[in-house]
Amino acid sequence: MKSLKQILKNCKTIKIKGDIDIIIDNITFNSSDVKKGSLFIAIKGTRVDGHNFIESAEKSGAIAVICSNFPEKCNKNVTYILVKDTGYSLGIIASNFYDKPTEKLKLVGVTGTNGKTTIATLLFELYRSLGFKVGLFSTVCNRINDTIIPSTHTTPDPIALNCVFQKMVNQGCEYAFMEVSSHAIDQKRIAGLNFKGGVFTNITLDHLDYHKTFDKYIKAKKGFFDSLNKNAFALTNIDDKNGMVMLQNTKAKKYTYSLQTLADFKCRIIENQITGLQLNIDGVDVWFNLIGKYNAYNLLAIYATAILLGAEKNEVLEKLSALKAVEGRFDYIANSDKTIGIVDYAHTPDALKNILSTINDIRTGDEQVITVFGAGGDRDSSKRPIMAKIACELSDKVIITSDNPRSEDPEQIIFDILKGVDISNKKKVLVIENREQAINTACSLSKKGDIILIAGKGHEKYQEIKGVKHHFDDKEILYEYLINK
Repeated sequence: MKSLKQILKNCKTIKIKGDIDIIIDNITFNSSDVKKGSLFIAIKGTRVDGHNFIESAEKSGAIAVICSNFPEKCNKNVTYILVKDTGYSLGIIASNFYDKPTEKLKLVGVTGTNGKTTIATLLFELYRSLGFKVGLFSTVCNRINDTIIPSTHTTPDPIALNCVFQKMVNQGCEYAFMEVSSHAIDQKRIAGLNFKGGVFTNITLDHLDYHKTFDKYIKAKKGFFDSLNKNAFALTNIDDKNGMVMLQNTKAKKYTYSLQTLADFKCRIIENQITGLQLNIDGVDVWFNLIGKYNAYNLLAIYATAILLGAEKNEVLEKLSALKAVEGRFDYIANSDKTIGIVDYAHTPDALKNILSTINDIRTGDEQVITVFGAGGDRDSSKRPIMAKIACELSDKVIITSDNPRSEDPEQIIFDILKGVDISNKKKVLVIENREQAINTACSLSKKGDIILIAGKGHEKYQEIKGVKHHFDDKEILYEYLINK
């Protein structure tokens, strides 16, 4: 509960009609959540314009409205605040309403196409092991210390974000780590948040269904670093060709990490095995439980972030070496025949290439690599044939199946994927739309020592078909057919 005047602090208003000393009990941008004493923020979204629901919000009890244009008929009992960008203003308002919680936390945001979940989650686990109370926002779940909060978006809306950040502060958290998606940056969901640091992992083809062009996707990611203040740090992967682009206009202190060239934080791979990685980080050899070159980058980014936050080098490396992989990220099991089954969230061309390259690096050469994958519906369709090409080039057998078709026809998605299968590779490809049957077939085709990759869904415990989420767990299914076959 706050006065409207307090809530509007640092919010660039153009014009105000009405009393700003009124007390606001609730803030919302969803007209169905409005109650007596609410401030309603009219957001123009990708599908719905909140300005069309102002009258409905007023009838439900809204006593103040934030808008980018005044309604034709203004209610004398309602205060109207005109702003240029209601989406951006929502972030400022939400932060003010919840007492600016991120100013009381050391908050680090992680953005990029791949690696966000691993870096944010393992930073959370690292700082927990260092003895701190910590918060996490990730694709897999949101957490406040031991409390798990279900995750519906990679980055929630500003009201939900600030509400949880306030709970983190109230429960004694000193640090918080969060994935920052390109959608969230573009939609101003991180406006008003005070970041201590930002981390860039990499950027490859993804989300063109939303951003339309790769250039716009890059600019969205860059927007996060542009918004950092001079007291923050900006850490980038200099081995990515767009790594330095991210830092061009940031006010934050700039730092780099690399496996290939001179950088502020350096790493070298000594061993890469199915059981883990031996890395030399800043002159120290350490064994880690994670696998693959892409995880060497992730581990280096985590290490660098901890050092920039003031942690002690040797303690960080010791604690980091004990951490396990995140659920659904190179999550593997093996049967008595030493046939290995791997579940991974890889759902972009680059992620699929990374994990298959890792598998090929650690294989002996005699075993088959059998890949099962599909592509999500209602998402960027341009990556579908690219993923097929990669799967065929780096696997001995490929089974194309359904992922989360959502509202799309699974057969059409598979048809799009098959466009990437070259004539020379058609003999190694099977199409089995039913995902469980596809996993079963992969296990049936496998021989002693083979490696089976189930890609695309990772940690997810559902399959979304025609708007309905059905229970489906890749690892659960894989265990049933590989271990019990």
